[in-house]
Amino acid sequence: MGYGRSMCRSIKTLRPPFAEQVTDDDIHAAALQYVRKISGFRAPAGHNAAALGTAVDAVAAPTATLLDHLEVRSALRR
Repeated sequence: MGYGRSMCRSIKTLRPPFAEQVTDDDIHAAALQYVRKISGFRAPAGHNAAALGTAVDAVAAPTATLLDHLEVRSALRR
């Protein structure tokens, strides 16, 4: 995919594969990591801060919905 620059492919796991309780902080951290990865900005300039903040909020909402609807059947399968 020709994006013109190379991008780190590692995504840090923000929580275990299954957690009884996922906090708003977990969801916000995941959304922030995603927006930083896509935008290429770790710390945006002041004129971009609002746009990135809006993007984090926009990503956090469907992330929460996804996590609410996931069904974990078994942590170990043999």
